[in-house]
Amino acid sequence: MRLFDKRIISHFDYLLIIFVLPLILLSYNLISEISRTLANKQIVYFSISLLAFLIIFILPIRRRIRWIPFFYWLGIILLLAVEFFGETRLGAKRWLSLPIGGMTIQPSELFKPVFILMMGYLIQNRQPDKNGYNLKDFAYLSFYILLPFILIAKEPDLGTALVLLLVGYGILFIIGVNWKIWATIFITIGLASPFIYTNLIKDYQKKRIHDFLAEEPSYQVQQSIIAIGNGGLIGKDTQEATQTQLKFLPIATSDFIFAYFVERYGFLGAFGLIFVYALLILHLLSLNYYFHDDFVIRAFASGLGLLIFLNMSINILMVIGYAPVVGLPLPMFSYGGSSFINFIVLFAILENLLAFRFMDSYGFERRLK
Repeated sequence: MRLFDKRIISHFDYLLIIFVLPLILLSYNLISEISRTLANKQIVYFSISLLAFLIIFILPIRRRIRWIPFFYWLGIILLLAVEFFGETRLGAKRWLSLPIGGMTIQPSELFKPVFILMMGYLIQNRQPDKNGYNLKDFAYLSFYILLPFILIAKEPDLGTALVLLLVGYGILFIIGVNWKIWATIFITIGLASPFIYTNLIKDYQKKRIHDFLAEEPSYQVQQSIIAIGNGGLIGKDTQEATQTQLKFLPIATSDFIFAYFVERYGFLGAFGLIFVYALLILHLLSLNYYFHDDFVIRAFASGLGLLIFLNMSINILMVIGYAPVVGLPLPMFSYGGSSFINFIVLFAILENLLAFRFMDSYGFERRLK
């Protein structure tokens, strides 16, 4: 059978699993210390994500690569639907209601895997020249990056929108773009920054920036910093982690789980956790070297690595008071279903692209250089 072909086993990237498993196990341990109910729910999310991984892993993604634009535009339609039919919570319209038991979906989360796949599809179809993409190709690719950015930012969900924007342009930076284009972009952004802040940033987003720049951090960040300081070098036992156990630390299982982790395992534990993330990200970026001519793998691995890096960096900087509180979870570590399942789906797609690279074809001719 196709799945038991020895080539599939030999081309499966086991290092990805080795790097991800410690994150999942540590996360579950921390969540179970705070709430058995949430820990049991997290097991449900683990089970759903495992099933999703197995289903996506066996899909003929390479053979059906031409379908990627269809799913991209379907995602765009869902993002547009949020504007007209979306459900508003806490001042943000990000969800669509489903006619099944009052369930909702968040199109901006569902869009992430399709977005990164679309970048790989476009780059494979329009490969860069020796000196990188010229202005015409860069503008063409930018359209597919800026369109979802605008729609998600309007919800408003500026955090997710900026992450997708940086992932999209980060992929192009890694693949190659003429340096003159980047220089022009940076100068333009610098000159336009006052206009962007005055006219495009929402009032509540300005408040977050103001709170971040204020002399005194917000209550959430203050409690987070106290929890981190309480951890010391090697951390505290569960009962001695008073910031969390006495409920001073807010949302300790999700947005501020890093603070609880440091309170439990100290500076050395924090260093170890960041080191695991670094190994995972560097491994993903290293695939650019091993698969130089396969732009779908290069773009997808780079996009996934950048997505993990941005979410991790912003979350940790937020927790220690060096970034505004924007609600981005710590990848595969914070409690929650949608973000965790989304990352597992992303890993399933990458493992599929790697494992079946010699068995399936892309279905379109590469452009001759």
